[in-house]
Amino acid sequence: MTKNNKHSFDPNGLIGEAYRIPDLPVEDARAIFFDWVLGLPATVVPADAARVLLERHAAAPADHPVTLLLREAAEETKGPRQRRGRSARQRLR
Repeated sequence: MTKNNKHSFDPNGLIGEAYRIPDLPVEDARAIFFDWVLGLPATVVPADAARVLLERHAAAPADHPVTLLLREAAEETKGPRQRRGRSARQRLR
């Protein structure tokens, strides 16, 4: 960990700085999260980066909005999601 909160999976230090904001609203956490994802190099898988950052910030509160977003990103599966409802039925025709 460097003094400026940067990490190879958090090159701009957005996630590290988000954890330092007291009472961060969920909406702001989402905006920071999307900025983080868009700033990742194309060779980095966001789910892998999220897992690493969750380990790095393991001491953060479990209910912190950034922790919740990183957990969700870390659990993302590879490949497209299954389509359901009307859109799936139309593909079968």
